[in-house]
Amino acid sequence: MSKKLTKRSEDYSKWYNELVVKADLAENSAVRGCMVIKPYGFAIWEKMQAELDRMFKETGHENAYFPLFVPKSLFEAEEKNAEGFAKECAVVTHYRLQNDPDNEGKLRVDPEAKLEEELVVRPTSEAIIWNTYKGWIQSYRDLPLLINQWANVVRWEMRTRLFLRTAEFLWQEGHTAHATRTEAITEAKQMQDVYAEFAENFMAMPVVKGVKSDSERFAGAEDTYTIEALMQDGKALQAGTSHFLGQNFAKAFDVKYTSKEGKQEYVWATSWGVSTRLIGGLIMTHSDDNGLVLPPKLAPIQVVIVPIYKNDEQLEAISNKVNAIVIDLRKKGISVKFDDRDTFRPGAKFAEYELKGVPVRIAIGNRDLENGTLEIARRDTLEKKTVAQDEVIAFVENLLDEIQENLFNKAIEYRKEYTTVVNDFKEFKKAIKKGGFVSAHWDGTEETEDRIKEYTKATIRCIPNEAIEEEGVCVLTGNPSSKRVLFAKAY
Repeated sequence: MSKKLTKRSEDYSKWYNELVVKADLAENSAVRGCMVIKPYGFAIWEKMQAELDRMFKETGHENAYFPLFVPKSLFEAEEKNAEGFAKECAVVTHYRLQNDPDNEGKLRVDPEAKLEEELVVRPTSEAIIWNTYKGWIQSYRDLPLLINQWANVVRWEMRTRLFLRTAEFLWQEGHTAHATRTEAITEAKQMQDVYAEFAENFMAMPVVKGVKSDSERFAGAEDTYTIEALMQDGKALQAGTSHFLGQNFAKAFDVKYTSKEGKQEYVWATSWGVSTRLIGGLIMTHSDDNGLVLPPKLAPIQVVIVPIYKNDEQLEAISNKVNAIVIDLRKKGISVKFDDRDTFRPGAKFAEYELKGVPVRIAIGNRDLENGTLEIARRDTLEKKTVAQDEVIAFVENLLDEIQENLFNKAIEYRKEYTTVVNDFKEFKKAIKKGGFVSAHWDGTEETEDRIKEYTKATIRCIPNEAIEEEGVCVLTGNPSSKRVLFAKAY
């Protein structure tokens, strides 16, 4: 397979799809709409998972696991949630196959093995979890209940794209129960902050924190808090959401607690989640026409060392020097790979690690040994520098921090360039055509939101948390408006 990618400027979608496959992150499977996450792609997810899991536990959450299957009656208990996901549900109706007497060697569903109650394959786990919480919560002493699970979910998407939208995907979902409305809202906002901190500090992906409009919020929620990122093609990506569920699920599943005053009260709830979609966001935020560009904090391999030699004697001498460097780098917590394969030439290795987005590449040859130097290349800018061998550890350590910061700053600058403030619908349409976030007044009605989407394919990404009171008029209707919201075309 050719390693050369379609240019982003020619066909962004094709570039993305090629990059995911050629960089060995994932591929389509035999199951329609489902992907195989390959080891290199899964290594990125494991690093994401590890950091998020640490952040969840530092905020008091514990991990648990709940069933993949949800009895249909439980799924239907919270009506808005059930309606919101109904069109995406896969449903198990039978539990056995048998030989097909009319088609030898084939199997068919055993008509006698019909389930007494159909099972929904979880698109999200609120129903099964809240049915469980009913047995876990009796008193105010049992609250708050702060649970997270790492799992897979199934949403029967018709149009799929690797990582961004697949019928099955990996994610985490937090589900918490609280004694008061205020505590639950505080929890939902806290998790929005956790997601934003992760996106910016680890993914180097700047995000806007905000609240979803009524039509965009999670089915069954009173409020949805979101983080929205801007991709290099000018489209927005919803990167994580945290939902204040009110008492909707508590009432649907009769989850009550006895207060200090001895009264029976319904609990207040939140749920929140991010998924393997983050890998898609990571790719589209930083990568270029040469391949992946990974922020060092999430790169499976932070440093690769490639020897350049003519014979086994030179390789042995280089290896002795490199092995000492590898030990010292690993002592600093830096992941490093020494690629001494003799089946590929150095140029092919350089191209491979450039495609895979390894942040730092070190090349060392016989002349470098004589001169006491190394050549160090950084993936983000493709710049190369000759560095003294006795300075390499400190240099690489600082360089990784510099790359991480540079990627974030570059993404911030892109977002600034592609965020446009408009005051009328002519300006709005022009800005949406350019791409990026469009800051505009909206009259707060779902009808206007729907009309703008119909005319431009742009949706309200969020009402920013930092939006200030500003008297104005809706860009479409001219009706009064007190705040600007962010519109964009989105994934």
